[in-house]
Amino acid sequence: MENRIYIFDTTLRDGEQTPKVSLNINDKLSIAKQLEKLNVDVIEAGFPAASNGDFEAVKAVANEIKSPHIVALARALKSDIQTAWNAIDDAQKPRIHVFIATSDLHMKYKLKMKPQEVLKRAVDMVRYAKSLCPSVEFSPEDATRTRPEFLYKVLEAAIDAGADIVNIPDTVGYSTPSQYGAFIKGIKENVFNIDKAIISVHCHDDLGMAVANSLAAVENGARQVECAMNGLGERAGNAALEEIVMAIKTRADLFNCHTGIVTEELTRTSKLVSHITGMQVQNNKAVVGANAFAHESGIHQHGVLNCRETYEIMTPESVGLKKSSIVLGKHSGRHAFVRHLEELGYKNLDKDKVNEIFEEFKNLADKKKDVSDEDIESLVKNEIFQVPEVFNLKYYQVSTGNTTVSTSTVRLEYEGKSVSEASCGDGPVDATFKAIEKAAGIKVNLNDYFIKSVGYGKDALGEATVKVEKDDKIFSAKGLSTDIVEASAKAFVNAMNKMYYEVSPEKAAAY
Repeated sequence: MENRIYIFDTTLRDGEQTPKVSLNINDKLSIAKQLEKLNVDVIEAGFPAASNGDFEAVKAVANEIKSPHIVALARALKSDIQTAWNAIDDAQKPRIHVFIATSDLHMKYKLKMKPQEVLKRAVDMVRYAKSLCPSVEFSPEDATRTRPEFLYKVLEAAIDAGADIVNIPDTVGYSTPSQYGAFIKGIKENVFNIDKAIISVHCHDDLGMAVANSLAAVENGARQVECAMNGLGERAGNAALEEIVMAIKTRADLFNCHTGIVTEELTRTSKLVSHITGMQVQNNKAVVGANAFAHESGIHQHGVLNCRETYEIMTPESVGLKKSSIVLGKHSGRHAFVRHLEELGYKNLDKDKVNEIFEEFKNLADKKKDVSDEDIESLVKNEIFQVPEVFNLKYYQVSTGNTTVSTSTVRLEYEGKSVSEASCGDGPVDATFKAIEKAAGIKVNLNDYFIKSVGYGKDALGEATVKVEKDDKIFSAKGLSTDIVEASAKAFVNAMNKMYYEVSPEKAAAY
């Protein structure tokens, strides 16, 4: 089957625009490396002109990631395009993505430009981008609310100017599947040189139809789909990569096409993105949610036991969920643990990191009878994504009750000294956070906080996620413990370490 659909991942660009999500260079590199394992065709690494930090992150991804095309977004401005090229000029497969709005609404109220001015700008900037980069993608922003006759004219001109890919964004998620499919069909029939470019689609999920719209476009000739892991993105998000890919794979009879995605890496990629961004995946999320392959009804359970296909249209293994035959506990040795890490896909961890994870595993195994794969994966991610430890939580103690004011005492070690402080708060977690702030001498704004169990049972791990804000920048971190107050305290300290590291990595590296 030659009918290939190219998967353009925008987790690092549009996905990072999710409210309360902020990614540093290491975050972007970690996700990009996993996306390379997932075998996406294109990684949109960021918007280099947006900030120095985004420029450096895009450049780092361009330097390290080899297989996918690395894309930098740019407005239809020479300065943006030059900055984008400077960020990706070392990539093995660089691409500049130029965009300008074309709907009457955007041209009048946002750009304050006439249609002919927009057309000329689009042509000039695509041509300029092509003079720098061998591959150029052009997007007419708000395409689905653009007058078709004007859109056709702009697309024809952009292709003549050198665009290899023309992207048709449903920027505000306004379309319905039948409407969007017909829209793509109209482009194929009315843009005379469309055979010289790939049609790409970028759908937002404001009305919950991003995936359906994208698939309708595929049925009508689109050959690249722009999407994000877990459906991250502006407002209600983008089309979810995992849903697009598994729909095409599961219903190959209908779509008559395929992707190059290694679907067995989908669950791991989803969990990694969730861990780094701090954005939880709801249990009933298609493909990668905790309940995606769970069967509660007795009728369903009976059917699945007799024949899996009765209630499962795809296998858990096909998206990377593996059932382990090894049960790990406090008597398990290092050899069995390392072997199990490799079975879970963690084959290239350095020896020191494995030793640290094994120690954390043994500590957990003293508290739990059996340690699940979910527990182990959480321990691995917690260790891998730790920044240098400037603030070290050595001790905490809380006093709380429904008729008393919650009080917490903590001891932090940092900069060669040990500091103890106590504070009261609205519950033990709030009191602990305030005590940590006093001990560290740093005041932050708690932007978000939540906790969930990893696995099941009364001895399940608690995974706390904390997002703190300082100087208009958000820092997200996690903490793990069977004690939810300790998990929360660890997450808060980890977020402060991340903040310290990003503000002054040279200073942080000294500790």
